[in-house]
Amino acid sequence: MKLLLTSGGITNPSIERALVELLGKPIAESSALCVATAIYAGAGGMGRAYRFIAGGGTQPMTELGWKSMGVLELTALPSIDRDTWVAAVRETDALLVYGGDVMYLCHWMRSSGLAELLPSLRNMVYVGLSSGSMVLTPNFGEAYDDWFCREPPAPASNLPVADDQALGIVDFSIFPHVDVERSPQNSMANAELWASRRPNPTYAIDDETAIKVVDDEIEVVSEGHWKRFSPA
Repeated sequence: MKLLLTSGGITNPSIERALVELLGKPIAESSALCVATAIYAGAGGMGRAYRFIAGGGTQPMTELGWKSMGVLELTALPSIDRDTWVAAVRETDALLVYGGDVMYLCHWMRSSGLAELLPSLRNMVYVGLSSGSMVLTPNFGEAYDDWFCREPPAPASNLPVADDQALGIVDFSIFPHVDVERSPQNSMANAELWASRRPNPTYAIDDETAIKVVDDEIEVVSEGHWKRFSPA
C-alpha cells in the first residue's frame, strides 16, 4: 500500500504532485472512495461529513477532479456482504480518509474489517487527513490527552472506549495541524512535549505538509514547516 499522510488534505501543488506520482496516472483518470466515518463522533459531524463527501469543505480531497467517487461508510460494512465491499475497495485507485475522532475511526476500521484488509492493498493509494493519517501510526499518545483524543465517554455513551494503540501500519507517530491558527494547542512546543513521550519517531506537520510512504521509504513533502522528533 502506498501512503500519503496529510494534516490538512491536498493543500498545495507539491502535495498534489506527490499524489499523482503515487497514483501513477492523472487524478482525472483515477477512481476514489472516501471515508467520512471519523467526523460523525464530533459536534456538527453530519454537516461536516456532507461537505467532505460533496467536496465543499476547506480541506481538499474529494474535489480534485477524480474520474469517479464513492463513499465507503465503515459503520455500514458489517451489515452488508463482505465480498461486495472488499471487491469495491480492491478496484479503487485511492482511499480518501477524513479526520475527526481518531479513536472512533480506529474502532470502526477494526470492526468493519478494513484494518485487516489494508496491508494487502499493494497498489492502492491511502490518503489520510489528520485523524485519517494518525490512525495508521503505532499509538495516539496518552489516551484522552488534550491535543487529539476526546474525553472518556460518559457511562451511558455508546462511543467506543479505546486505549492508546492505533493500527501500527507505519512505525512513526504524527502530530498534525502544527501552528494552525484554529488549533492554538497544536504548537510546535506542544508537539515536542508530546513526542518526548513516544517510543517511536514523531513527525510534527502543518497543513501544508504531507508524509509520503512507499515500501517503508519515507519522504516529507512540504510547502510549510515540519519537524521530526527522535524517541527519547
